[in-house]
Amino acid sequence: MSGTTTAAAALRRRTAGAGANRWVVLVVLCVSLLLVAVDATVLHVAVPAVTEDLRPGAIELLWIVDVYPLVCASLLILFGTLGDRVGRRRILLLGYALFGVASALAALADNAQVLIVARALLGVGGAMIMPATLSILRQVFPDRRERALAIGVWSAVAAVGAAIGPLLGGFLLEHFWWGSVFLVNIPLMLVSLPVGRLLLPESKGDGRGPWDVVGALMAAAGLFGVVLGVKRLGGGEPVSSLVTLLPLVLGAALLAAFVRRQRRRTYPLVDLRMFGRPAFSTSVGCIVLAMLALVGLELIAAQYLQLVLGLSPLQTGLRLLPLTFAAMAAGLAGARLLRRFGPRLTVSAGFCLTAFAVALLTAMGRDDNSALLLTGFVLLGFGLETTLFGAYESMLSEAPPERSGGAAAIGETSYQLGAGIGIALLGSVMNAAYAPGLTRGVPGVPASASSAAGHSLGEAYEIAGQLGGPAGVALRRAAGDAFVHGLHVTLVVSAGLLLLGAVMALRLPRAMQCEGEGEDEGAVPGPRDAVESRVSV
Repeated sequence: MSGTTTAAAALRRRTAGAGANRWVVLVVLCVSLLLVAVDATVLHVAVPAVTEDLRPGAIELLWIVDVYPLVCASLLILFGTLGDRVGRRRILLLGYALFGVASALAALADNAQVLIVARALLGVGGAMIMPATLSILRQVFPDRRERALAIGVWSAVAAVGAAIGPLLGGFLLEHFWWGSVFLVNIPLMLVSLPVGRLLLPESKGDGRGPWDVVGALMAAAGLFGVVLGVKRLGGGEPVSSLVTLLPLVLGAALLAAFVRRQRRRTYPLVDLRMFGRPAFSTSVGCIVLAMLALVGLELIAAQYLQLVLGLSPLQTGLRLLPLTFAAMAAGLAGARLLRRFGPRLTVSAGFCLTAFAVALLTAMGRDDNSALLLTGFVLLGFGLETTLFGAYESMLSEAPPERSGGAAAIGETSYQLGAGIGIALLGSVMNAAYAPGLTRGVPGVPASASSAAGHSLGEAYEIAGQLGGPAGVALRRAAGDAFVHGLHVTLVVSAGLLLLGAVMALRLPRAMQCEGEGEDEGAVPGPRDAVESRVSV
């Protein structure tokens, strides 16, 4: 029996990896993942430089940062299912090409609108790349023992990409202009395209049922409408405003129509019946809340470190590095924590630890406290990664085996959507708390200058420099105080959301339910494979 199993595994390895060494294929896929992971965080430290050069409005600045994850989240299901139809390698290579072109467009952007379009195209390219890499990796590593090692490498690359994003951005900003953070993608894409075409195997799904392109477009448009309405509300627009209310209503209607369409179809893009399982729906909610807190706080922290503490972009990247290293450590320990404590306790405790870290960071002020920041960032990274790992494991374990691909797509979308909404929501909270400290007027400063300074801290510093003298000093001081106040309010809101996640996690299973499938010696359960591959992305 053992010999037969070994021979079958060897045959699967030969047929799946025919034409290329599977470990070389893994290297190519890791380069793909590295690009997407770096691009998700590299812009954070460049926000002040972009603001100074392009002078975007508050809403435009939010779009510059979060249009990438929102577009990517909206199109993951579309391109994931399209890859099953026309070939995953083909979609991946098209994603490479689009990513390279969009990177060049972003680097050469001379206004905020062009940069927003370029970032949106980067999101399209990322949506092509992300599902295809995991699908191809699963194909070329059919043996679970080898696949476990491959996914471990894949996850480590994802964590490294998230870690070096701000650091690379800081280094480039020290020596070049902000567009250089996008130019670094182009050489890697020029290498990946021919290498991927030569070495990556092509694969397709079984092709059962028609591809619901209309449903995919409905979901994408609906998500954009809802988020656009939320953005305008966060920018201070009244709810009764047509340009605010219309996107909200249309977006919600499209999402409702999408849900109805999926329920009626024999072969839906997303099997909504999975949401009827409490553990599955709870896990998805936990993923959204965790990412909502993490990405929004990272963005605000980067601005605090540069604009309030006066650190350089490179120093800012170094300060944020412990957060990602702590997340890497939590990812490595996550499987052991889940086996010992179960999903309920692991995820809930992760949320509580993260809320404690956020509450600790409310002690940040105008003066630099490196010990406080180090402690807070380490606890934040470890707690959030523990939460994400546990939520993914529970979600994928609850999904039926024949729907594991759909469950993975839902997890990807939830992850990206939570990141995009986090930037929009927490950024809006920050703006709402920051602006009143200046729009009410600053003694000794003209009312028009004080009101204009309420748009953003970067703009306030620029106006203060133009005023000069005691008025400039007073405006700069008032803007710094208002930003710190806004930061504290944002942290309190984040802590509340994290505690809500801790309560939500109590609906998860108390212990891991291990199935009998794939329990050959040394095998790794399938759902956990997907968890470890995604949790650090």
